[in-house]
Amino acid sequence: MDFSIRDAVQEDMSQVLDLIQELADFEKEPDAVDITVDDLIKEGFGTQPLFKCFVAEMNEEIIGAAIIYDRFSTWKGRTVHLEDLIVKASMRKKGIGKALYTRVMHYAKDKGVKRVEWVVLDWNTNAIDFYEKSGATLLKDWYLVQMSEKGLATFVNQNV
Repeated sequence: MDFSIRDAVQEDMSQVLDLIQELADFEKEPDAVDITVDDLIKEGFGTQPLFKCFVAEMNEEIIGAAIIYDRFSTWKGRTVHLEDLIVKASMRKKGIGKALYTRVMHYAKDKGVKRVEWVVLDWNTNAIDFYEKSGATLLKDWYLVQMSEKGLATFVNQNV
């Protein structure tokens, strides 16, 4: 399999958005993606980028992506959050995900961060097995907590 891993460029964002939608479909949330190509370009390639993206490319086609951003832990200091690791369904089990994951880990090590963190769905056993085999620790006693845009608006309006 002849593919390469590289930093994403603005021109990749249309294909990256397609991957994001494919991931949403896989995660049984097909209507959850609100972001646009313009959003990805603005937020990832502006004067203060909010994220970094690595892509896997084969024959000028983006077949995978890893999207990361910097975080801060009050316990550890600088960390990196892996938001998404996506490989096209037709290209899975070919080492692309591992190559993207490896690139993220090298990036984090080069930055000198204290931790890389991410979430994984409890039913995604292939991903869980891969992460555990890589040496990652699954924290099963923590809950992921989110406030939706609607919930945020309701809370703020009730707590003026």
